[in-house]
Amino acid sequence: MTVEGASRAYGRRAEEYIGLLGSIEATASADRELVGAWAQALPGGPVIDVGCGPGHWTNWLHGRGIDVEGVDPTPEFLADARKRFPDVRFREGRADRLDVADSSSAGVLAWYSLIHLRPDRVPDALAEFARAIKPGGGLLVGFFNGPELEPFDHAVTTAYFWPIDRFSGAIEQAGFAVADRRTRADPGARPHGAIVARRLD
Repeated sequence: MTVEGASRAYGRRAEEYIGLLGSIEATASADRELVGAWAQALPGGPVIDVGCGPGHWTNWLHGRGIDVEGVDPTPEFLADARKRFPDVRFREGRADRLDVADSSSAGVLAWYSLIHLRPDRVPDALAEFARAIKPGGGLLVGFFNGPELEPFDHAVTTAYFWPIDRFSGAIEQAGFAVADRRTRADPGARPHGAIVARRLD
């Protein structure tokens, strides 16, 4: 799936998605704990919430004093985010083309924002994150965990399960050191994975 194709698919279902998942209350408490601790441990500087969707994570981080900007390719999500969270910065962009200076960001949050990329395109996004993040800065990726790298029929458009070892390896190849890896299987939900990494010097 291309970025443009996924964006159009989400745009068509934006209202439904926002109603179901577009609030911080719809997220798991364990995820809020992880994301909050990760953000507070970052070095000084701006953070990019890549694939921010309707902006609920961006706003949540902003409310905790993080200098954060939400980036997403879907105009419908950005319009809603700007309306609901007028004090937070949002702009159109994509994971493999962040349009920021080299080593200018303290961290990148990519929370379920790479799940629709074809596996052969994920390294492009990770390389762009490595370019944007300053040495010592942080990366946090959330994704669907599975025993095999394989596609499945996501409600919006095709997504991929990633084995956590394989995703960790791709992150390391992009220039990061993996610091923490977590998996979880909540009742009624697909298996979840998260990887915390630090940009190497």
